[in-house]
Amino acid sequence: MFEAVDTMAAEHGELEKQLAAPETHADARLAKRLNQRYAELSRILAAKHEWDSLGGDVEAARELAKEDEAFAEEVETLGQRRHEAEEKLRLLLVPRDPADDKDAILEVKSGEGGEESALFAGDLLRMYSRYAERRGWKVELLDAAESDLGGYKSVTVAVKAKGATEPGEAPYGLLKFEGGVHRVQRVPVTESQGRVHTSAAGVLVLPEAEQVDVEVNDNDLRIDVFRSSGPGGQSVNTTDSAVRITHLPTGIVVSCQNEKSQLQNKEQALRILRARLLVAAQEEADAAASDARRSQVRTVDRSERIRTYNYPENRISDHRTGYKSYNLDQVLDGDLQPVLESCLEMDLADRLAALEQ
Repeated sequence: MFEAVDTMAAEHGELEKQLAAPETHADARLAKRLNQRYAELSRILAAKHEWDSLGGDVEAARELAKEDEAFAEEVETLGQRRHEAEEKLRLLLVPRDPADDKDAILEVKSGEGGEESALFAGDLLRMYSRYAERRGWKVELLDAAESDLGGYKSVTVAVKAKGATEPGEAPYGLLKFEGGVHRVQRVPVTESQGRVHTSAAGVLVLPEAEQVDVEVNDNDLRIDVFRSSGPGGQSVNTTDSAVRITHLPTGIVVSCQNEKSQLQNKEQALRILRARLLVAAQEEADAAASDARRSQVRTVDRSERIRTYNYPENRISDHRTGYKSYNLDQVLDGDLQPVLESCLEMDLADRLAALEQ
């Protein structure tokens, strides 16, 4: 039933040898990737060992039950435990997105609603930053265009785990469910009559690509520099430090102006470009990945919402999973895990259904 685990055991042994080699740890990124795969395989092998062990216990109890009926109840108990172990192992063997073990690049853009939407984009960024803080992740600002009232027209951050993570616990594997249009219902600070308005902000989540994942040819890039600007179009500095990179083969355009150095802005822009190219390559290779990608932001329009944040009722609703709770204030303060758990459960059910087709 679980023949594939034998192959995994051989891979586990090879990884153990690689991780014991000093030269492996000279490359931090390689060591991290190998540790993540090793941890994933370790969980699978431990589950298989438990299933095998319980199988032996069930057989032993059956033999004893032939001589003493008192063991019949133990046969039933052990059988139930083995069934649970089998289900656990089956779930661990469900194919996962390889990108789930990566760090994430997260973009939040204001949409319909003007300044109120920009303020809400800032609230979403704060929510993700607080959630990252709870998980011990680091949030690095890559680029930002602020609005006049202190929100964000657009903001891009990298969310990075510290060290190796357990399977399914890396930033992209959890935050990828945030991709889509988020709708807010509340009284804007600009509203003098106290009326509730609806506006929207868009979130895009990308797996952060390492240089080994995506090869970017310098000849494929057009790099333009320009002067950074702030809220209302005012000049932030008097040098051409902002950078715009156009990837000519795909037409993907990325710009960064957050850093004062042109070189730093170029490096940040290249990070975002690599992430977008990685997703584009995955879409081309896998139609399912393409469908998942298209489910994220297409247009920041209220009609394509994935979630609604209702301030008057202190309610948060996820329209994909049916999740609803009345602790919006806590969620916005970083208590996002229950919402994400509903997405993880839905994703697992979909993957199991796909296996059975």
